[in-house]
Parts: sequence; structure tokens; C-alpha cells
Amino acid sequence: MNLAIFDLDNTLLAGDSDYLWGRFLTDMGIVDAALYEAANQRFYEDYRQGNLDIDAFLRFSLAPLAMHPLEQLEAWHRQFMEQMIEPIILPRALDLIEEHRAQGHRPLIITATNAFVSEPIARRLGIEDILATRPEREGMRYTGRYVGTPTFQQGKVKALDEWKQAQPEPFERSWFYSDSRNDLPLLERVDHPIAVDADAVLAAEAERRGWPHISLRQADKKTA
Repeated sequence: MNLAIFDLDNTLLAGDSDYLWGRFLTDMGIVDAALYEAANQRFYEDYRQGNLDIDAFLRFSLAPLAMHPLEQLEAWHRQFMEQMIEPIILPRALDLIEEHRAQGHRPLIITATNAFVSEPIARRLGIEDILATRPEREGMRYTGRYVGTPTFQQGKVKALDEWKQAQPEPFERSWFYSDSRNDLPLLERVDHPIAVDADAVLAAEAERRGWPHISLRQADKKTA
């Protein structure tokens, strides 16, 4: 079997679900709007520049989960899906997933966005397998901490290697679709690295290495 791996934010989605969850929390008055939005924007810019302190960001982004019961969080997430995620699901991304599935490839999402935010999105996209940063839970409450290695930069490679070792059969070939310079460690490891609506650093690297660069947003952008 072959493996089709997808980044989530700004790849399958026309936006960043982690950042938008923070926006949702501020819009709903769940967190202090002025303080939270400023930090959320700062971390997002750090991510885009390839300078994100993932541990500091996770302490920030997981803190609101620890402040509310799971039932309330899940209710908010359903509202978040309707208001913030449905409008940024890319039809061409859904088509691409199905193209791989039609060829017998197993689709997998790997994302730094925490599993509370990202797992329902993966299900909406029709993908069962997802590797995401895991928020820690004690009973029915989140603690505000995370467990294991965050699936960010080199952590995506580590998580994927561990996941593949746990599968009953090896994969013959692998594809990975991503928009971000932060995913260069994993793009370098797969058989078919593909840049998708890439940031400037990844776009330049894709051109230098001869990697395909496609768009799931613009019908006329497809380069090899």
C-alpha cells in the first residue's frame, strides 16, 4: 500500500485552524480578547517565519482547554466548525484526497495543531488517520499540558516513523503535501514531496529541488 500524507492548515484548508480557534475564543468572549488576540497573532507570525517556540505556544493554546468542562468545549467546537472551518474547506482538496483513495492510497493528516481542534476537522474531510499534538487529559478535563512529542517540524518525522512501525504492513511509496517551510524535514523524507500554495521559503526550495508546486485554491497555478 502507498501513503498519501497531508498537512492540514493552509494546505487542505484555506486558513489556519489553530489560529482561527484562537479567534473564535476571542470572538465568543471566552478569553480576554485584547490579550489573547495579540499573543495569538504573535505566535502565528512566528510560525509563518519558521521561528515558533512550540512549547511556549502550546502552553498558551492549551490553557483555555483546562478552564472549561469537556462537554462545553465540544459544544463550542461544533459551533467553531460551522462558523470558521466549513467556509475554508477547499473543494479541490477533497478531490485530491479522493484521487489518492481511488488509487488505493491510505490518506493521513499530520499536523502541529492539537488533536482537540484538528481531529473533528479530519473526520469532516473524510480522513480517519491523523497524527496531531496530543493535549493531556485527566478524566474528563484537559490539563493544559501536552503529552509526547509535538508534531511540529522534526516532530512530524518522529511521529510518522513511530506510526508506520505500528502498522501491520509497510508502505511502498509516500506522498506529502504541505504549504510550510516548517515541514521541510518531512518533505525531505518522502518519495513524492509536493508544495501546496507554499510560503516563500518552501516555494523557493521546491523550485530549487524540482518538487511539484500546486495550488488547491487557484485553478491556473500548477508548476513542476
